[in-house]
Amino acid sequence: MPPVSPAAVAAVPPPPSEGDPWAGHDPCCCAGVDEVGRGCLFGPVFAAAVVLPAASLPPLLSAGLTDSKKLSARRREELVPLIRHRAVHWSLGQASAAEIDRWGIRAATERAMLRALHRLPSPPRMLLVDGSLPLRGWSGAQRSLISGDSRCAAIAAASVLAKVERDALLERLAAHYPGYGLERHRGYGTAQHQEALRQLGPTPLHRQCFLGFLRTAAAIDRDAPPHEREVPTIAAGGQQEVKDPEIHPHGHGTRPESRPPVAGPPGDGCPAGSRSATSGQWPREPGQG
Repeated sequence: MPPVSPAAVAAVPPPPSEGDPWAGHDPCCCAGVDEVGRGCLFGPVFAAAVVLPAASLPPLLSAGLTDSKKLSARRREELVPLIRHRAVHWSLGQASAAEIDRWGIRAATERAMLRALHRLPSPPRMLLVDGSLPLRGWSGAQRSLISGDSRCAAIAAASVLAKVERDALLERLAAHYPGYGLERHRGYGTAQHQEALRQLGPTPLHRQCFLGFLRTAAAIDRDAPPHEREVPTIAAGGQQEVKDPEIHPHGHGTRPESRPPVAGPPGDGCPAGSRSATSGQWPREPGQG
């Protein structure tokens, strides 16, 4: 038997000492969910939900499935068709920069996750969520799993699908917003990205609640003598009022009273796929036929 790669070992579900992550449910009826882009300065946050049968684990793990952050872009792209082929169901969701500004990053991330979950043909009996926080708005059984994208194959698969889909979107948006280097940093707050923001100002797709460093620089600049000004003032209309001053690029903090309605499958254009049909239907929302 060939040796198992470290990447494959990293994607195996938690050891028996931590208990059955699916609480005795058939993995074919359970889903892993993860997000990508939570800490970016630009663009939407993406999420994916993946349902993997037990038989799919050996080929996926032997192909190197693990946390998307530990994989090269080429390996992630190679894994996508394999994940989609082996998964019983998979789906994607996103929440826009405007939603992040309005509701805060945690609530917007939850919207993206719920959108992905509502695109599954039926609600999973158990949900594994990457991280330490529960998914608010989800009424079914769930478990939060710290570093889940390195410990659970379904979450790892979700992280790969979400990462590849978001990166592809950023590649397209880079052509619409040249000069920011979006095709390189994918919207994260690199030194290059911050300098471009100082020179060009934010686009309509930048997360205004993450751009406090620009407002601080602009305020200092206005108070300085003209010959000492180094940072150009942001053009009028290029910024909006901060919706939630507690939010910063690492995504901590949101006002509970500002949580948005999150139920129901919205139309954000993200795809979904299934290998076979399952029984069960989503409960209808009030007013639906």
